[in-house]
Formats: sequence, structure tokens, C-alpha cells
Amino acid sequence: MKVLVTGGNGFLGQAVVEELLRRGHEVHSASRRPSPELDRLGVRTLVCDLRNREHVARAIGGHEAVVHCAALTGIGGLRSDYWRTNVEGTRHLLAACAEHGVTRLVHTSSPSVVFDGRDHKRADESLPYPRRHLAPYPASKAVAEREVLAANGRQNLATCALRPHLVLGPGDPHLFPRLVDRARSGRLRVVGSGRNEISFTWIENAAAAHADALERLATGAPCAGRAYFVAQAEPVELWPWLTELFARAGVPAPGPPVPRWLAYAGGAACELWWHLARRRDEPPMTRFLVQQLARSHSYDSAAARRDLGYVERVSTGEATERLAAALRS
Repeated sequence: MKVLVTGGNGFLGQAVVEELLRRGHEVHSASRRPSPELDRLGVRTLVCDLRNREHVARAIGGHEAVVHCAALTGIGGLRSDYWRTNVEGTRHLLAACAEHGVTRLVHTSSPSVVFDGRDHKRADESLPYPRRHLAPYPASKAVAEREVLAANGRQNLATCALRPHLVLGPGDPHLFPRLVDRARSGRLRVVGSGRNEISFTWIENAAAAHADALERLATGAPCAGRAYFVAQAEPVELWPWLTELFARAGVPAPGPPVPRWLAYAGGAACELWWHLARRRDEPPMTRFLVQQLARSHSYDSAAARRDLGYVERVSTGEATERLAAALRS
């Protein structure tokens, strides 16, 4: 297939590009700036700002399928910024798919779209969307996911959404490096009881799941119009896992625990100050981040194995070994 990957120069997007190339697909990337890494792979980058409908239409023209990895991510910031990229950008994408006869769209979503601040242990796709989200990122991704799934079956377009959880691997620019930086500076503390269970997804597994979904997706397929969790088969207890991993890599262990209620109050205060100051950078703590650090959020990928043929390539144990090696180096 001739496939366009939005955000193909990002952490997950580039892994998806490489996986699709290995499977023999013709792949282009759409992103706001060229990528030397993709150039070396022989992948053409189509310069595209998701907020610009004309950019999106030009990028999508001539492709049979789209994997939509691009998004604005973060734990803070202005709602309007997330809305313009994640919601309006996805709407531009859906309109362009209809205009240019694209028949398959795999959308990268997030388990945070159904996270309500309570413990989720090995949850499946029956989890409902919450009435409200604790941050603009999951709120915007929930709207985008719902509109992508609602578009399934329109004008011969088949859609599905994947929710890979905490994608980790070399080059990860998101949560994990921040935890390491805080630990090295002595600013990382256990939040809550320290026994919360989480899932993560190794980068190769996440990329393979996207390729699996693209190849299985078609009008009337079991996966059409559905969302799927993607995560390691074996979850971990966050704080004991981090402590062991850091010890193996020579990184200081997290400090003594902070009660969840106290951290939550601190996150709320940070959010209020950032909002009043109209700051666009991320505060050091938010209510959403506190819940992610203190609550259980592990997910079951059985449906992805059943409907997408997804097979975990890298186990939790091997992923942990690779993370420790990357930290040591």
C-alpha cells in the first residue's frame, strides 16, 4: 500500500514508518519539518501543519491509507492549542480522506481518553469515556478518537484507533526521561502508596500493532470502527519497578513518599498559577500527572491480539533490560 504517516518524524511515528517499510509498503511522512533520519531511509517528508486544512489535503492526495500518529502531547498548556492540533487537525484529516478516496485510517489514540482518575487494573475496552478529563490533552484526544471511529464506513473509509500506553524505548522524549532527570537531581518522590500497577508499551510492539491494524483494516472487518488498547502483556508496579531499574542503571532511587492528596493539591495550585499567567510551558506538577503517578492504570491487549493478530515481540523483562542498558550508556 501507499501509506502516509502523519508525525513520521516523531518517536512513535518513525518506528511505524520503519515497520511499514520492512513489510514492503511505500511510505511517506507528513510533518511540520523535514527529518534527516527519514531522508536516510529514503522516505519523503511532505511538509504539513495539521492546523492548516490545505496542507493536510495536499499531503493526503495520492495515498491509499493513513496512519495518524501526529498530535500535540503534554501534561499542561492551553486547551486551545490542543484543540487546534488534535481535534481540528483530525477533522481536516478526515475531510481530506473523504476527498481523496483514502480507504484505511489508523488513528493513534491514548488510554488517557478513558482515564477518570480512579484505579484501572488490566482494564479492557469496555471502559467508558469519563464525563470530564483532568487535562486538555486527554480531553482533546477523546474527541478526536470518537470522531475517527464515527467516520468508519463513510465514503468507503474504514477506521480504527489504537491506544498504546506509555510508549518507551531509546529516544523517548516524553514522561520517562523527565522521571530520570528528576531522580538524578534528587527531585523525584514516590507519589501515593507506591504500589500502583501500570502498563507500558515497548516502541517496537507499538509500531507492530499499528502495522497489524493497517493490514487487517477494511470495511466490515472486526477491527473497523473500534478502539484497542496496546500494552505489554506483563504490567509492573510502578515505583518498585522504577527503583530496581534505576539501581541497575546507577540512577538515584526515588525519595520517600508524598501523600496523593498533598501532591494533588500541589498540582491544582500549579495549574491555577499557570492558567492565570497564561503560560504555555508545562508546570512541574498537575492533577493529571499526580493521578498517573499514584493510581493504577494497566490495560489488557487481548482484543488487539484477537482482531489485529498483534503479537508482542519484546517482553516486559527484555524491555526493562534494554531500558537499563540505555540509561547506563
